[in-house]
Amino acid sequence: MAELTEIRWHGRGGQGVVTAGKLLAETAMGAGQYFQAFPDYGPERMGAPIRAFTRLSTNPITIHSQIDEPDVVLVLDPTLLGIVAVAEGLQEDGTLLVNTSMGPAEVRKITGFQTGKVFTVDASHIAIEEMGREITNTPMIGAFARATGIFEIGALAEQLRAWFGKKISPEMVDANVRAMRRAAEQVREG
Repeated sequence: MAELTEIRWHGRGGQGVVTAGKLLAETAMGAGQYFQAFPDYGPERMGAPIRAFTRLSTNPITIHSQIDEPDVVLVLDPTLLGIVAVAEGLQEDGTLLVNTSMGPAEVRKITGFQTGKVFTVDASHIAIEEMGREITNTPMIGAFARATGIFEIGALAEQLRAWFGKKISPEMVDANVRAMRRAAEQVREG
């Protein structure tokens, strides 16, 4: 992992964007790293576009602001493409990861992000098949692990089990882990 990795999440209220950012942060804590995870929303409601931010570092983090120039951007809702400038401020060598059935070349065209890495995964399809609901946060975390190499899937799965183990049924925890692993296997780069 780089000394400091800044991540910006885009999604809609109710899709688990904030939870996903916190899950990455908790995984970092378990690995002895420093972290920040926080949302950016005000009076928004279910379905409204929201952002969340995660910072991961091997050193203490002294920055306390939103992330304007992220290293990684994750888009959990493909309907935001073309509506929200998801690639705005993304580092030239950054990573853009989008939940979509489109290929990376199509995402580059829509977002205008031509320099760094672009990854796509159909997290919606995976979530519906594995969990019966279109909650794409855990598949996107799996795709994130594969795209960035920052965390191993096993560490993320362990944290997911600890995080959700008392909140949802064991069957749903297993479904989330399957969705995470499957997205990591199916993510496409281009």
